[in-house]
Amino acid sequence: MKLKLHVWRQKGPNAPGKLETYEANHVSPDQSFLEMLDEVNEDLVKAGKDPIAFDHDCREGICGMCSQVINGVPHGGQVRTTVCQLHMRKFKDGDEIFIEPWKARAFPIIKDLAVDRGAYDRIIEAGGYTSCRTGGVPDGNAVMISKEAADNAMDAAECIGCGACAASCPNSSAMLFTSAKVSQLAVLPQGQVEAKRRVTAMLDEAKALGFGNCTNHYECQAACPKGIDVKFIAKLNREYIKALLP
Repeated sequence: MKLKLHVWRQKGPNAPGKLETYEANHVSPDQSFLEMLDEVNEDLVKAGKDPIAFDHDCREGICGMCSQVINGVPHGGQVRTTVCQLHMRKFKDGDEIFIEPWKARAFPIIKDLAVDRGAYDRIIEAGGYTSCRTGGVPDGNAVMISKEAADNAMDAAECIGCGACAASCPNSSAMLFTSAKVSQLAVLPQGQVEAKRRVTAMLDEAKALGFGNCTNHYECQAACPKGIDVKFIAKLNREYIKALLP
């Protein structure tokens, strides 16, 4: 396939950026999107030009680093798919593709398509630790946890912190991410001791970092490559209200 790529190029955080056009002339439908970009970069290097900077690590849909907005949609818009799992067979010969970085004030651009997602790390850091004992490994049945609670915790823990939720939200809200990190502990007995402090600290940090609030657009759930449900935002709100009660 032959494709025309319109890629956001920006030399640094404070430099002006713009879309530049590149030709991808030998694209295999079996390639992943990142493999296609790898080949474009090889051609740029051979031509003595600066390659396109973009984040990647595992390329297995686990790390969440491949943060790109493709044709206006985070990760390209395929259901439960990260950029590294997006294959070129989803496109047609002659297509024009627009590739941009995450768009959220709390995710400043480092270079080209690479953004600093450290704001999510700081929200997690604000949550702190649990006070459960970590000595000898307890028996599997020593702490009784219902299957419903265990399933909810695992569903929330699927969040990989990629940032698609904030990038897709018109308010750049981090509520889906924060709610997942709060909920995976709030439903378990090990997370109860610090529950009130945790939820208030994490929400305060998200606000301080410049993330907006949730106004129920549901774009976050639609863009999430792991299918994190907005029901966790409702859980977060309940936990926050409980934390404010005397």
